[in-house]
Formats: sequence, C-alpha cells, structure tokens
Amino acid sequence: MRLLLFAVVTALLAFVSRGPLGVPGSHGFYRFFGWEGMLALLLLNFGGVGPWFADAFSLRQLISWVLLFGSLVPALLGGHELLRRGAVSRHRDDASLFDFEKTTRLVTTGVYRWIRHPLYASLLMLTWGVFWKRPSWVGCALAAAASAFLVATAQAEEAESVRYFGDAYRDYRRATRMFIPRLL
Repeated sequence: MRLLLFAVVTALLAFVSRGPLGVPGSHGFYRFFGWEGMLALLLLNFGGVGPWFADAFSLRQLISWVLLFGSLVPALLGGHELLRRGAVSRHRDDASLFDFEKTTRLVTTGVYRWIRHPLYASLLMLTWGVFWKRPSWVGCALAAAASAFLVATAQAEEAESVRYFGDAYRDYRRATRMFIPRLL
C-alpha cells in the first residue's frame, strides 16, 4: 500500500514539477528530489497515528514536535512576505519557476531580513521532525538525502537570483544566512 501511495504521489509531484524537471540544474529540479526524499521518509515513518503519539514526552517526541510545529513559522512568515513584497509577475519568463516564485522585487524584509530561504528552512525542519518520530538508519539516510537536495535547491536558487537581481542579491547574500540566523 505504501509503495502504491509513493507511486501516486510521485506522479502528482512530477506533474506539478514538469516545468522545473525540464530544466536540470534549476532549483525546482533539485526541489523535486528533496520532496521525493521527504515523501519516502514520511511513508517509512508513518505507521499510523499511534506511533506518532507513543511516548509523548520522550526526548525524540519532544524534538520531533518542536521541529514539526516550528516548521510552520518560517513557512508562514516567508510565504506571506514573499507574496506581499515580491511583486509576483506572470510575465517573468522562466519555465522552472512556479507562478508564486516569479518575483520581480528582491524581498529583504520580515523573516528574509535574517535568512534567505525560510521556505526551505521550513522543509528541513519538517524533514527532521518526521525523522525523529521513528528514528532509524534508513530514515536517517532518507532525511540526509532530502536535506542534501534541499541545500542544492537553495544553492541553485541563489545562482538564479544572482542572474536575475545581480549585485543587489550579492549584497543581500553577504548580509544574511541561508537557513539559520547568524549561523548557517
């Protein structure tokens, strides 16, 4: 059943990502594989609701819930700021971008003042939150692979941003961190 679900969701993700998948090296290309790793990890670690709530106050559960709920913060703040300040334009010609990503103004306010990739930071937190629900060596390998693809996604997006925004993005990159304020 999990294999069938993996195949169905993969087909859906491939359909949604058909533009970026046609542009190898684009951030959307790497993001697809990050999503695939996250999906595999979720299906591996979701053995029903029971295990997700077993030993509710164990260290692994506390770490997991902090990461899972914490992943909402950068996602909501980043998404809101991007839509509010990014001046999205469907006229920006780039097949590898989803419509909401076609920003024409560099966003450096809100959560973007401290980190360049709050949406990917959110996905990293989500990935490791799912991992900590049922830690295993296979789960660790999947979480690490998904994380590597998400980092590659952010790096590819940075190259795209430098091409589009030029020196303004280079200056912004020097003043901020990728995922964690003042650290990484």
